[in-house]
Amino acid sequence: MSAISGQPAPAVIQAFFDQASSTYSYVVSDPASAQCAIIDSVLDYDAAAGRTAYDSADRLIAYVREQGLSVQWLLETHVHADHLSAAPYLKAALGGQLAIGEQICVVQNTFGKLFNAGSEFAVDGRQFDQLFKDGEAFQIGTIPARALHTPGHTPACMSYLIGDAAFVGDTLFMPDYGTARCDFPGGDARTLYRSIARLFALADSTRLFMCHDYLAPGRQQHCYQTTVAEQRAHNVHVHQGIGEDAFVAMRQARDASLEMPALMLPAVQVNMRAGHLPPAEDNGVCYLKVPLNVL
Repeated sequence: MSAISGQPAPAVIQAFFDQASSTYSYVVSDPASAQCAIIDSVLDYDAAAGRTAYDSADRLIAYVREQGLSVQWLLETHVHADHLSAAPYLKAALGGQLAIGEQICVVQNTFGKLFNAGSEFAVDGRQFDQLFKDGEAFQIGTIPARALHTPGHTPACMSYLIGDAAFVGDTLFMPDYGTARCDFPGGDARTLYRSIARLFALADSTRLFMCHDYLAPGRQQHCYQTTVAEQRAHNVHVHQGIGEDAFVAMRQARDASLEMPALMLPAVQVNMRAGHLPPAEDNGVCYLKVPLNVL
């Protein structure tokens, strides 16, 4: 606790960048209690070989152990379409409760049908330890936190407000890159605009931490942190003065020009299962499906 204000000390935030998927994972820790949360971890995946590896996750484990931290939460902002989650591996090594937004059930129902996952695949979110409701409060040690439902990119997207920092998943990118796509099943540009407006209503000084940075044209260095004030003033897609209809028209036109993420099919199959691979078949091997001519 701060001796001056009596308020919890600010969270210590350590970012980890995965070059292959342009993903940022975070370890967010409370200095007063040494409790921490791991946000949006990455399981390495070689699509050509169909092999998984744990180098990215092991960097998180090494940091947590070197800092003497105890993992309280493993937080997912959404069912990612660009990387596989390492949450089960991290949970086995470090403990903690695995959490996501309660609308995961909508995503599981949609993609369970797409992948013909069968009746053994539960679509009620039971693969996770905690399903956060919109506005639900929780703690990381002594630091207050709140789960904010910010759909649009997917129906289940959550942002996590931890102290004065918000982890916004794919809702926003750095101001010079813009906003998330909304053309996946269940995505909606109008809903995304309203979710961003909710984030923009936070205090100007609120720090915003990105899940990805793809390097805007002309920028050489990857970035992951901005503020509400900077986004409101400078986001190239949704700065102050851009109306909802204009944003929707821009986003829909832009989305129509985008290719499918390279890892969407393997990533969603794994992430809708909370990072677990599909069940092994009778030969002991796990398989990923590729639905043809559907998406």
